[in-house]
Amino acid sequence: MTDRLRDVYVVDAVRTPIGKYGGALSGVRPDDLAAGVLGALVSRTPDLDPARIDDVIFGNANGAGEDNRDVARMAVLLAGLPVTVPGATVNRLCGSGMEAVIQAARAIAVGDASIAVAGGVESMSRAPWVVPKPERAFPAGHQEMFSTTLGWRMVNPRMPKEWTVALGEGAELVADRYGIDREAQDAFALASHQKAARAWDAGLYDSEVVPVDGADLARDECIRDNTSIEALAKLKPVFRQGGTVTAGNSSPLNDGAAALLLTDEDGLRATGRQPLARIGATAVTGIEPQYFGAGPVEAVQRALKKAGRGVGDLNILELNEAFAAQALACVGQWPGLDPAVINPRGGAISIGHPLGASGARITGAVAHQIAAAGSGTGIAALCIGVGQGLALVLER
Repeated sequence: MTDRLRDVYVVDAVRTPIGKYGGALSGVRPDDLAAGVLGALVSRTPDLDPARIDDVIFGNANGAGEDNRDVARMAVLLAGLPVTVPGATVNRLCGSGMEAVIQAARAIAVGDASIAVAGGVESMSRAPWVVPKPERAFPAGHQEMFSTTLGWRMVNPRMPKEWTVALGEGAELVADRYGIDREAQDAFALASHQKAARAWDAGLYDSEVVPVDGADLARDECIRDNTSIEALAKLKPVFRQGGTVTAGNSSPLNDGAAALLLTDEDGLRATGRQPLARIGATAVTGIEPQYFGAGPVEAVQRALKKAGRGVGDLNILELNEAFAAQALACVGQWPGLDPAVINPRGGAISIGHPLGASGARITGAVAHQIAAAGSGTGIAALCIGVGQGLALVLER
């Protein structure tokens, strides 16, 4: 432990292109996805001796299949790093990748580590079905099988019914509470696709996206360059008859991974590089589970207060677009926020939302964007199933 907290720097950040459910990355195991970004991240800093990495922390939301058995440690071994490099896996559902960054940064800040890698991974395509153990041996009847791809399963009967609604119904509830209509949601979704397509066409993702071995995928697979308001308006509500939430204004199911290299001042010198950004503050909050989509509202406000900033100071806000309804509900609670700073290179509706990876992806996105600008303040934030919000401030 040190007498004061150390500054923590983001030295580099990489991610895979994001694959769609059953798409180009569905044949790649999640531990291989994690190993791929870890290996790519380390190779981009040739002055760094990999043995100096004090810890590798990855977020993973499901962990029920090939990502079991501590996928962070599996990634270390599969990436060919020294066996002396440890690894830990954390789970805060959709916020898992950012939680990994926060935990790694905290270890560096208090002097428990000097160099760490943090990231996240999810293969929703390869998430398995699971069968609970029977309550008695040798049952003769049929057993129920649960998908681990997304959302509630094997729910504790003691949980109030209003807390355990489907995620999409939760988005409908948020739309009701904050008065977000279908037209606004579709317009937000269209803008996400347009911004992501423009960013890719302009080469803005070239510095952070790394290829996946054995997969033919050059860019995010769910971006729809040719979608339109008319096409989005034709889609039927998915979760509620007469509702407003559709497949077009929701994030898809995805596969992908992301990783960031974090250091203190001593570790920075060991990399021989200049940092992209410095971590300024973080915050986590809770909310009623069915209104999970509004979770980032308070988390962003708390994180900015800790950093001595306000929403008017932001140059970049990477807000994970789980649903257009929840993103718009959050934005509406931050008066003074410039709409131009929100997800300028697209968001999860177009890019994708591989659960455990998204928090690391958007944190890396903020770091790259404020580094490209030369200076600024940015924040990354996510809503989290079961009612939480998570936010992280970056500065340069």
